[in-house]
Amino acid sequence: MVDVLAAPPQAKSQTRADSSLRTLAAISTAHWVSHFHIFVLPMLFPFLKQQLGVGYIELGFALTIYAVVSGVTQAPMGYLADRIGARKILLMGLTLGGLALIMLGLHLSYSWLIASAVLLGLANSVYHPADYAILSAHMDEARMGRAFSIHTFAGFLGGAVAPAIVAALVATVGGLGALIVAGAVGPLVALLLVIVGIPDASAADRNAGGAPLPQPSIVTPTIMVLTLFFMLLSLSNAGIGNFGVVALMSGYSVSFSLANIALTAFLGLSAIGVLAGGFLADRTQRHGQVAAVCFAINAAIVFVIATVMLPSLLLTMAMGLAGFLGGVIAPSRDMLVRNAAPPGAAGRAFGIVSTGFNLGGIVSPLLFGWIMDQNLPHWVFGASVIFMILTVLLSLATDRSPQVSSRTPDKADASLSIIGGG
Repeated sequence: MVDVLAAPPQAKSQTRADSSLRTLAAISTAHWVSHFHIFVLPMLFPFLKQQLGVGYIELGFALTIYAVVSGVTQAPMGYLADRIGARKILLMGLTLGGLALIMLGLHLSYSWLIASAVLLGLANSVYHPADYAILSAHMDEARMGRAFSIHTFAGFLGGAVAPAIVAALVATVGGLGALIVAGAVGPLVALLLVIVGIPDASAADRNAGGAPLPQPSIVTPTIMVLTLFFMLLSLSNAGIGNFGVVALMSGYSVSFSLANIALTAFLGLSAIGVLAGGFLADRTQRHGQVAAVCFAINAAIVFVIATVMLPSLLLTMAMGLAGFLGGVIAPSRDMLVRNAAPPGAAGRAFGIVSTGFNLGGIVSPLLFGWIMDQNLPHWVFGASVIFMILTVLLSLATDRSPQVSSRTPDKADASLSIIGGG
């Protein structure tokens, strides 16, 4: 067995780079699972409605329960990640989410659906604080933005392929089988992470002598503003993502197929923008300004969509560009949180601010549904513009110089060479 400590510096650097790459791949896979599991129940609504004999209101209530539980438990999970280790709660989240779907497949009933939604919400609350705590502690500082972007892209990909995977499972093993197989993905990926040997983030909580570092207060004005920032981001995108098709059809005389093409452009280019934003985040320290500029341009584009009857091609291009710019800011968004977190508190910081996403997820269906009920489809885009402008202001307010990394110089030299080279 090769003694890494006795190896030459070049070999040590390559070993750490390989370890960073394995960690990123493993954590990104877990994030893929989290988004995949989010879409399993909605994709099975027709099956569940028929089998359970309930309406869509009852099924929607299960999703509301999921969002509320996930939102309430995000911050506690962040504290737990920093206290007992992010790796433990990540493995528990993967396993719990999988078992929730498996148990629903084995005991299909409405009460089990609600119980499954509760457990899925609890499992979902684990991913952001645990994932970002591990990535913040173990990725190369110079490529942190790109690491965050790949992690986010993996989540986008999990949601994008979920409909096709669930449809294929229903066609081959039926609705109950789809629940069981989709659920089994969670424990299997947890086992994979154990085999790979992902590192823990608890090392960030200790000083060189092994004693725990003092735990500073994480509830700071900056963290609170970032939580509001995350909620506004959710509100800015949720209206277009969830109600864009019906708004375009009812208010712009756009066909169903064209509206879906425009939304596909918005969502697809969002994922590409996330990857591009990772390179940008690694080349600047002014992450708030990046977010502000991108969202200012985005607000102008969406304002044009809200007020002008664009030709089909221009509408699709405008939606795609809006999605791309929305994706670009994601890594800078994550870097803002990381820079605001005290050393050893990344789990708590991301746990608290991610609550903003859940709050937005609870409010947005009610708000934009009310807008559509009032027959104001243009205001689906108009309200999004207002949220984007508020996001721009908060982006500038939260922009600050990053804290000095607590990692050792030799660790910072361990480059994640596959991301951007060099």
